Amino acid sequence: MNNFFELFKTYDWDKTKASIYAKTSEDVKNALATQKRTLEDFKALVSPAAAPFLEQMAALSQQLTLKRFGNVLQMYVPLYLSNECNNICTYCGFSLDNKVKRKTLSPIEVMQEVTAIKEMGYDHVLLVTGEANQTVHVDYFKKVLELIRPHFAHISMEVQPLDLEDYQELKPYGLNTVLVYQETYHQEDYKKHHPKGKKSNFEYRINTPDRLGEAGIHKMGLGVLIGLEDWRTDCFFTALHLNYLEKKYWQSKYSLSFPRLRPFSGGLEPKIEMSDKELAQLIFAYRIFNEEVELSISTRETEKFRNNIIKLGITSISAGSKTNPGGYVVELESLEQFEISDERTPAEIADMIKKQGYEPVWKDWDNALA
Repeated sequence: MNNFFELFKTYDWDKTKASIYAKTSEDVKNALATQKRTLEDFKALVSPAAAPFLEQMAALSQQLTLKRFGNVLQMYVPLYLSNECNNICTYCGFSLDNKVKRKTLSPIEVMQEVTAIKEMGYDHVLLVTGEANQTVHVDYFKKVLELIRPHFAHISMEVQPLDLEDYQELKPYGLNTVLVYQETYHQEDYKKHHPKGKKSNFEYRINTPDRLGEAGIHKMGLGVLIGLEDWRTDCFFTALHLNYLEKKYWQSKYSLSFPRLRPFSGGLEPKIEMSDKELAQLIFAYRIFNEEVELSISTRETEKFRNNIIKLGITSISAGSKTNPGGYVVELESLEQFEISDERTPAEIADMIKKQGYEPVWKDWDNALA
Protein backbone atom coordinates (compact mmCIF):
# COMPACT_ATOMS: atom_id res chain seq x y z
CA MET A 1 0.00 0.00 0.00
CA ASN A 2 1.42 3.40 -1.03
CA ASN A 3 -0.90 5.27 1.33
CA PHE A 4 -3.79 4.69 3.69
CA PHE A 5 -6.44 5.66 1.14
CA GLU A 6 -5.54 2.57 -0.91
CA LEU A 7 -6.18 0.36 2.13
CA PHE A 8 -9.33 2.32 3.04
CA LYS A 9 -10.83 1.66 -0.40
CA THR A 10 -10.74 -2.09 0.26
CA TYR A 11 -13.31 -1.64 3.06
CA ASP A 12 -17.05 -1.08 2.72
CA TRP A 13 -18.65 1.19 5.35
CA ASP A 14 -21.98 -0.66 5.55
CA LYS A 15 -20.39 -4.11 5.74
CA THR A 16 -17.96 -2.90 8.41
CA LYS A 17 -20.79 -1.40 10.43
CA ALA A 18 -22.82 -4.60 10.17
CA SER A 19 -19.87 -6.70 11.34
CA ILE A 20 -19.45 -4.50 14.45
CA TYR A 21 -23.12 -4.76 15.38
CA ALA A 22 -23.03 -8.52 14.83
CA LYS A 23 -20.40 -9.09 17.53
CA THR A 24 -21.51 -11.22 20.47
CA SER A 25 -20.68 -11.44 24.16
CA GLU A 26 -18.42 -14.39 23.34
CA ASP A 27 -16.45 -12.17 20.95
CA VAL A 28 -16.06 -9.61 23.75
CA LYS A 29 -14.91 -12.27 26.24
CA ASN A 30 -12.34 -13.52 23.74
CA ALA A 31 -11.09 -9.98 23.09
CA LEU A 32 -10.62 -9.41 26.81
CA ALA A 33 -8.92 -12.76 27.38
CA THR A 34 -6.35 -12.65 24.58
CA GLN A 35 -2.91 -11.05 24.92
CA LYS A 36 -2.47 -9.77 21.36
CA ARG A 37 -5.63 -8.04 20.14
CA THR A 38 -6.66 -7.62 16.51
CA LEU A 39 -8.95 -5.19 14.71
CA GLU A 40 -11.69 -7.79 15.01
CA ASP A 41 -11.20 -7.70 18.77
CA PHE A 42 -11.51 -3.91 18.65
CA LYS A 43 -14.83 -4.27 16.81
CA ALA A 44 -16.07 -6.47 19.65
CA LEU A 45 -14.91 -4.00 22.31
CA VAL A 46 -16.80 -1.07 20.71
CA SER A 47 -19.87 -3.12 19.86
CA PRO A 48 -23.18 -2.97 21.76
CA ALA A 49 -22.36 -6.48 23.01
CA ALA A 50 -19.56 -5.01 25.17
CA ALA A 51 -21.89 -2.82 27.26
CA PRO A 52 -22.29 -5.41 30.09
CA PHE A 53 -18.48 -5.70 30.34
CA LEU A 54 -17.69 -2.03 31.10
CA GLU A 55 -16.46 -2.66 34.63
CA GLN A 56 -14.07 -5.36 33.45
CA MET A 57 -12.92 -3.18 30.54
CA ALA A 58 -12.33 -0.21 32.88
CA ALA A 59 -10.16 -2.30 35.22
CA LEU A 60 -8.08 -3.68 32.34
CA SER A 61 -7.74 -0.23 30.75
CA GLN A 62 -6.50 1.22 34.03
CA GLN A 63 -4.04 -1.64 34.53
CA LEU A 64 -2.57 -1.31 31.01
CA THR A 65 -2.28 2.48 31.27
CA LEU A 66 -0.47 2.33 34.61
CA LYS A 67 1.91 -0.31 33.23
CA ARG A 68 2.90 1.81 30.24
CA PHE A 69 2.51 5.43 31.42
CA GLY A 70 2.58 5.27 35.22
CA ASN A 71 0.43 7.57 37.35
CA VAL A 72 1.19 10.80 35.49
CA LEU A 73 -1.07 12.95 33.33
CA GLN A 74 0.25 15.35 30.72
CA MET A 75 -1.25 18.86 30.80
CA TYR A 76 -1.62 20.87 27.58
CA VAL A 77 -3.42 23.98 26.41
CA PRO A 78 -4.46 25.23 22.96
CA LEU A 79 -3.29 28.58 21.59
CA TYR A 80 -5.69 29.70 18.86
CA LEU A 81 -3.77 31.84 16.37
CA SER A 82 -6.56 32.56 13.89
CA ASN A 83 -10.26 32.02 13.20
CA GLU A 84 -9.94 32.86 9.50
CA CYS A 85 -11.04 29.94 7.32
CA ASN A 86 -11.71 29.28 3.63
CA ASN A 87 -13.74 26.11 4.27
CA ILE A 88 -17.43 25.63 4.78
CA CYS A 89 -17.90 23.00 7.50
CA THR A 90 -21.38 22.38 8.89
CA TYR A 91 -20.19 21.81 12.47
CA CYS A 92 -17.60 24.55 13.02
CA GLY A 93 -17.85 28.11 14.31
CA PHE A 94 -14.99 29.15 12.02
CA SER A 95 -16.89 28.09 8.86
CA LEU A 96 -16.58 30.56 5.96
CA ASP A 97 -20.34 31.08 5.81
CA ASN A 98 -20.44 32.28 9.42
CA LYS A 99 -20.57 36.08 9.07
CA VAL A 100 -18.44 36.97 12.05
CA LYS A 101 -15.40 39.08 12.81
CA ARG A 102 -12.19 37.30 11.83
CA LYS A 103 -8.85 37.67 13.56
CA THR A 104 -5.28 36.43 13.13
CA LEU A 105 -2.80 37.16 15.91
CA SER A 106 0.18 39.39 15.18
CA PRO A 107 3.63 38.47 16.55
CA ILE A 108 3.16 40.86 19.48
CA GLU A 109 -0.26 39.37 20.25
CA VAL A 110 1.13 35.83 20.02
CA MET A 111 3.69 36.69 22.68
CA GLN A 112 1.04 38.28 24.90
CA GLU A 113 -0.89 35.01 24.76
CA VAL A 114 2.30 33.00 25.37
CA THR A 115 3.01 35.05 28.50
CA ALA A 116 -0.46 34.27 29.85
CA ILE A 117 -0.09 30.56 29.05
CA LYS A 118 3.33 30.39 30.72
CA GLU A 119 1.91 32.08 33.83
CA MET A 120 -0.60 29.22 34.07
CA GLY A 121 2.35 26.83 34.27
CA TYR A 122 2.30 25.25 30.82
CA ASP A 123 5.34 23.94 28.96
CA HIS A 124 3.27 22.20 26.26
CA VAL A 125 1.20 24.22 23.79
CA LEU A 126 -1.09 23.24 20.91
CA LEU A 127 -1.24 25.81 18.07
CA VAL A 128 -4.64 25.94 16.35
CA THR A 129 -5.95 27.87 13.33
CA GLY A 130 -8.72 27.74 10.81
CA GLU A 131 -7.76 26.72 7.28
CA ALA A 132 -6.87 29.92 5.42
CA ASN A 133 -3.83 29.40 3.22
CA GLN A 134 -3.62 33.07 2.18
CA THR A 135 -3.28 34.22 5.80
CA VAL A 136 -2.10 31.39 8.04
CA HIS A 137 0.38 29.73 5.73
CA VAL A 138 3.76 28.05 6.13
CA ASP A 139 5.66 31.34 6.43
CA TYR A 140 3.30 32.48 9.18
CA PHE A 141 3.79 29.17 11.02
CA LYS A 142 7.57 29.54 10.73
CA LYS A 143 7.45 33.00 12.31
CA VAL A 144 5.22 31.80 15.15
CA LEU A 145 7.33 28.70 15.83
CA GLU A 146 10.51 30.80 15.82
CA LEU A 147 8.92 33.18 18.35
CA ILE A 148 7.57 30.63 20.79
CA ARG A 149 10.12 27.82 20.54
CA PRO A 150 12.33 29.18 23.37
CA HIS A 151 9.33 29.17 25.71
CA PHE A 152 7.98 25.61 25.36
CA ALA A 153 9.44 22.11 25.65
CA HIS A 154 6.76 20.69 23.36
CA ILE A 155 4.90 22.34 20.47
CA SER A 156 1.94 20.67 18.77
CA MET A 157 -0.02 21.98 15.81
CA GLU A 158 -3.59 21.52 14.58
CA VAL A 159 -3.90 23.49 11.34
CA GLN A 160 -4.81 22.76 7.71
CA PRO A 161 -3.22 19.65 6.12
CA LEU A 162 0.01 20.60 4.38
CA ASP A 163 2.19 19.11 1.67
CA LEU A 164 5.11 16.84 2.54
CA GLU A 165 7.64 19.60 1.76
CA ASP A 166 5.85 21.98 4.13
CA TYR A 167 6.13 19.58 7.06
CA GLN A 168 9.78 19.00 6.22
CA GLU A 169 10.34 22.78 6.30
CA LEU A 170 8.55 23.26 9.64
CA LYS A 171 10.24 20.42 11.50
CA PRO A 172 13.56 22.28 12.13
CA TYR A 173 11.55 25.17 13.66
CA GLY A 174 10.57 22.99 16.61
CA LEU A 175 7.38 21.36 15.40
CA ASN A 176 7.06 18.16 17.43
CA THR A 177 3.48 16.94 16.98
CA VAL A 178 0.74 17.41 14.37
CA LEU A 179 -2.93 16.62 14.99
CA VAL A 180 -5.14 16.01 11.97
CA TYR A 181 -8.67 14.73 12.49
CA GLN A 182 -10.50 13.06 9.65
CA GLU A 183 -13.83 14.29 11.15
CA THR A 184 -15.56 11.25 9.60
CA TYR A 185 -14.40 8.30 7.51
CA HIS A 186 -17.85 8.06 5.90
CA GLN A 187 -16.87 9.37 2.46
CA GLU A 188 -20.34 10.45 1.31
CA ASP A 189 -21.21 12.17 4.58
CA TYR A 190 -17.78 13.80 4.58
CA LYS A 191 -18.78 15.58 1.34
CA LYS A 192 -22.04 16.79 2.92
CA HIS A 193 -20.22 18.33 5.86
CA HIS A 194 -17.42 19.87 3.77
CA PRO A 195 -19.10 21.32 0.65
CA LYS A 196 -16.52 24.04 -0.05
CA GLY A 197 -12.81 24.64 0.44
CA LYS A 198 -9.67 22.54 0.29
CA LYS A 199 -10.95 20.45 3.17
CA SER A 200 -13.58 19.00 0.83
CA ASN A 201 -10.81 16.86 -0.71
CA PHE A 202 -11.33 13.62 1.25
CA GLU A 203 -8.35 11.79 -0.24
CA TYR A 204 -5.88 14.62 0.44
CA ARG A 205 -7.01 14.85 4.06
CA ILE A 206 -7.02 11.11 4.77
CA ASN A 207 -3.46 10.80 3.44
CA THR A 208 -2.11 13.65 5.61
CA PRO A 209 -0.73 11.27 8.27
CA ASP A 210 1.22 9.49 5.50
CA ARG A 211 2.87 12.81 4.65
CA LEU A 212 3.61 13.39 8.34
CA GLY A 213 5.21 9.96 8.58
CA GLU A 214 7.31 10.56 5.48
CA ALA A 215 8.42 13.93 6.91
CA GLY A 216 9.56 12.22 10.11
CA ILE A 217 7.24 14.17 12.42
CA HIS A 218 7.81 12.89 15.96
CA LYS A 219 4.16 12.37 16.88
CA MET A 220 0.80 12.59 15.13
CA GLY A 221 -2.73 12.71 16.47
CA LEU A 222 -5.81 11.09 14.93
CA GLY A 223 -9.53 11.17 15.62
CA VAL A 224 -13.05 11.79 14.36
CA LEU A 225 -15.72 14.27 15.39
CA ILE A 226 -18.14 12.04 17.22
CA GLY A 227 -21.72 12.78 16.23
CA LEU A 228 -21.29 13.19 12.48
CA GLU A 229 -21.79 9.47 11.79
CA ASP A 230 -22.08 6.11 13.58
CA TRP A 231 -19.34 6.45 16.17
CA ARG A 232 -18.54 2.74 16.41
CA THR A 233 -17.82 2.49 12.68
CA ASP A 234 -15.94 5.79 12.50
CA CYS A 235 -13.77 4.77 15.44
CA PHE A 236 -13.06 1.38 13.87
CA PHE A 237 -11.64 3.21 10.85
CA THR A 238 -9.56 5.37 13.21
CA ALA A 239 -8.17 2.16 14.75
CA LEU A 240 -7.50 0.79 11.25
CA HIS A 241 -5.68 4.02 10.36
CA LEU A 242 -3.62 3.88 13.56
CA ASN A 243 -2.74 0.23 12.95
CA TYR A 244 -1.57 1.01 9.41
CA LEU A 245 0.50 4.02 10.49
CA GLU A 246 2.21 2.24 13.36
CA LYS A 247 3.39 -0.50 11.04
CA LYS A 248 4.55 1.80 8.25
CA TYR A 249 5.92 4.73 10.27
CA TRP A 250 7.09 2.89 13.35
CA GLN A 251 9.50 5.67 14.36
CA SER A 252 6.61 8.06 15.06
CA LYS A 253 4.42 8.12 18.15
CA TYR A 254 0.64 8.42 18.12
CA SER A 255 -2.19 9.96 20.07
CA LEU A 256 -5.96 9.71 19.79
CA SER A 257 -8.71 12.18 20.69
CA PHE A 258 -12.45 11.62 20.70
CA PRO A 259 -14.19 15.01 20.59
CA ARG A 260 -17.96 14.93 20.76
CA LEU A 261 -19.86 17.48 18.68
CA ARG A 262 -20.33 20.58 20.84
CA PRO A 263 -22.48 23.70 20.27
CA PHE A 264 -21.12 26.62 18.27
CA SER A 265 -22.62 29.77 16.80
CA GLY A 266 -25.02 28.41 14.17
CA GLY A 267 -24.95 24.85 15.60
CA LEU A 268 -25.30 21.42 14.05
CA GLU A 269 -27.21 18.81 16.02
CA PRO A 270 -25.37 15.46 16.28
CA LYS A 271 -26.64 12.81 13.86
CA ILE A 272 -25.72 10.17 16.42
CA GLU A 273 -25.80 10.85 20.18
CA MET A 274 -23.06 9.25 22.26
CA SER A 275 -23.66 8.77 25.98
CA ASP A 276 -20.98 9.17 28.65
CA LYS A 277 -21.00 5.39 29.14
CA GLU A 278 -20.38 4.87 25.44
CA LEU A 279 -17.51 7.38 25.44
CA ALA A 280 -16.00 5.54 28.39
CA GLN A 281 -16.41 2.26 26.49
CA LEU A 282 -14.59 3.73 23.49
CA ILE A 283 -11.68 4.95 25.64
CA PHE A 284 -11.34 1.53 27.28
CA ALA A 285 -11.52 -0.17 23.87
CA TYR A 286 -8.73 1.96 22.43
CA ARG A 287 -6.49 1.34 25.45
CA ILE A 288 -7.10 -2.42 25.49
CA PHE A 289 -6.49 -2.57 21.74
CA ASN A 290 -3.30 -0.47 21.86
CA GLU A 291 -1.22 -0.15 25.04
CA GLU A 292 1.20 2.40 23.53
CA VAL A 293 -1.12 5.07 22.11
CA GLU A 294 -1.66 8.30 24.06
CA LEU A 295 -5.30 9.13 24.78
CA SER A 296 -6.35 12.74 25.26
CA ILE A 297 -9.46 14.27 26.85
CA SER A 298 -10.36 17.91 26.20
CA THR A 299 -12.44 20.58 27.93
CA ARG A 300 -15.33 19.66 25.63
CA GLU A 301 -16.25 17.08 28.27
CA THR A 302 -17.91 17.81 31.61
CA GLU A 303 -16.14 18.24 34.93
CA LYS A 304 -17.75 15.08 36.31
CA PHE A 305 -16.79 12.91 33.33
CA ARG A 306 -13.20 14.17 33.28
CA ASN A 307 -12.79 13.59 37.01
CA ASN A 308 -13.89 9.98 36.64
CA ILE A 309 -12.07 9.04 33.42
CA ILE A 310 -8.52 10.24 34.13
CA LYS A 311 -7.52 7.06 36.00
CA LEU A 312 -9.06 4.70 33.46
CA GLY A 313 -6.99 5.14 30.30
CA ILE A 314 -6.35 8.83 29.67
CA THR A 315 -2.78 10.10 29.37
CA SER A 316 -3.25 13.82 28.61
CA ILE A 317 -5.78 16.50 29.54
CA SER A 318 -6.34 20.13 28.62
CA ALA A 319 -7.34 22.79 31.14
CA GLY A 320 -8.18 26.48 31.06
CA SER A 321 -8.71 26.27 27.30
CA LYS A 322 -9.87 29.20 25.18
CA THR A 323 -11.05 28.30 21.67
CA ASN A 324 -10.86 31.81 20.19
CA PRO A 325 -7.81 33.71 18.89
CA GLY A 326 -6.54 35.99 21.63
CA GLY A 327 -8.83 34.32 24.16
CA TYR A 328 -6.38 34.46 27.07
CA VAL A 329 -5.58 38.19 27.10
CA VAL A 330 -5.68 39.81 23.64
CA GLU A 331 -9.32 39.63 22.56
CA LEU A 332 -11.44 37.84 25.12
CA GLU A 333 -14.71 38.06 23.18
CA SER A 334 -13.62 36.95 19.70
CA LEU A 335 -15.42 34.04 17.99
CA GLU A 336 -15.01 30.64 19.64
CA GLN A 337 -14.65 27.46 17.56
CA PHE A 338 -16.88 25.57 20.00
CA GLU A 339 -18.13 25.88 23.57
CA ILE A 340 -16.09 24.24 26.30
CA SER A 341 -17.77 22.37 29.16
CA ASP A 342 -15.15 22.13 31.92
CA GLU A 343 -14.21 25.71 32.82
CA ARG A 344 -11.90 24.99 35.78
CA THR A 345 -8.49 26.65 35.84
CA PRO A 346 -5.30 24.66 35.16
CA ALA A 347 -4.44 24.94 38.86
CA GLU A 348 -7.82 23.47 39.82
CA ILE A 349 -7.37 20.59 37.35
CA ALA A 350 -3.84 19.94 38.63
CA ASP A 351 -5.17 19.87 42.20
CA MET A 352 -7.91 17.41 41.21
CA ILE A 353 -5.31 15.16 39.55
CA LYS A 354 -3.10 15.19 42.65
CA LYS A 355 -6.05 14.36 44.92
CA GLN A 356 -6.57 11.20 42.87
CA GLY A 357 -2.98 10.12 43.49
CA TYR A 358 -1.68 11.16 40.07
CA GLU A 359 1.00 13.64 39.07
CA PRO A 360 0.28 16.44 36.56
CA VAL A 361 3.10 16.88 34.03
CA TRP A 362 3.35 20.30 32.39
CA LYS A 363 5.84 19.35 29.68
CA ASP A 364 6.22 16.63 27.04
CA TRP A 365 6.25 12.91 27.77
CA ASP A 366 9.76 12.29 26.50
CA ASN A 367 11.34 14.64 29.04
CA ALA A 368 8.93 13.65 31.80
CA LEU A 369 9.59 9.92 31.45
CA ALA A 370 13.31 10.14 30.75
